Amino acid sequence: MKFDISSRKSRFLLWGYILLATFLLRSVFFFQHINSPLSLHTPVTIEVSSGTTFNSLVTRLADQDIITSPLDVRFYGRMTGLADDIRAGDYRLQPGMNARDLLMKLVAGDTILYQLVIVEGWNLQQALAAIQANEFIETTFDRTDKATLQALFNTDFYPEGLLFPDTYHFERGTSDREILSRASTLMTRVLEEEWSSRDVGLPYDTSYEALVMASIVEKETGLASERQQIAGVFVRRLQQRMRLQTDPTVIYGLGESFDGDLTRADLRAPSPYNTYLINGLPPTPIALPGRAAIHATMHPDDSDTLYFVARGDGGHYFSSTLEEHQAAVDQYQLGN
Repeated sequence: MKFDISSRKSRFLLWGYILLATFLLRSVFFFQHINSPLSLHTPVTIEVSSGTTFNSLVTRLADQDIITSPLDVRFYGRMTGLADDIRAGDYRLQPGMNARDLLMKLVAGDTILYQLVIVEGWNLQQALAAIQANEFIETTFDRTDKATLQALFNTDFYPEGLLFPDTYHFERGTSDREILSRASTLMTRVLEEEWSSRDVGLPYDTSYEALVMASIVEKETGLASERQQIAGVFVRRLQQRMRLQTDPTVIYGLGESFDGDLTRADLRAPSPYNTYLINGLPPTPIALPGRAAIHATMHPDDSDTLYFVARGDGGHYFSSTLEEHQAAVDQYQLGN
């Protein structure tokens, strides 16, 4: 039997050309699919949970018609070795992104950062309530348990005032403990910075005592421009061994029993926070002071005022003598 060798070669060449053409054509389609925009007309947020595999994520996005060529996207992820490096979190996909952009975003951990605001003047429980009410923060402890809070802050006293009021950005799934750690670390840093540059002759033995004073200044201040004046009044009262006699400390000591109306009976009720009855500072801060209040506490004004009374417009009238103060009370609070 005779074989037509040239005919066999021709067939092999033909199939070779067909396979090469098919490969080239498939490669063209592959690169087109990888580089073509995802099927997005508006921004879309996707959640990648911890433990999610790249394959399952691609399948989900294909089911949502965001990815139209899941096979090519999976192959690209495996070919580049990036498929095993995706990170958990929430991601914002924008129109115009392609599969390569998506994969790089997932590997870089370019997640959505959510925002939490801890407000100046809040007390610790208000701050903790806001943290644990945030749907993107994981709750891990009972905020009402004092022993737990003391352990978290590593203190042997109630850790009032130890969080710095600020805006915090975080990823989905961040724990409440992590937010506390960041806020307490920031408060420590700010307090140390302000304490190191404080004025001489202040009546504070420690930076913690200054923090207690700053919390009072925070709660008493209605106008930012008055912080140093208010701090100055309290500093001079301490220096002259006068009682602070400030309502916010009494209100803090009343706790949940305070109904919004501070009475004469409240001012006579014994409490470690009743500065109408105790000498010096209360045992802990009464709120979360911001940097401005802390700074004012470290740099009070140097006038001779010892009293102030609310004018009714958010500001205060400051007096140097008791007689002048009583006249101001008559005018601004009693309407005489």
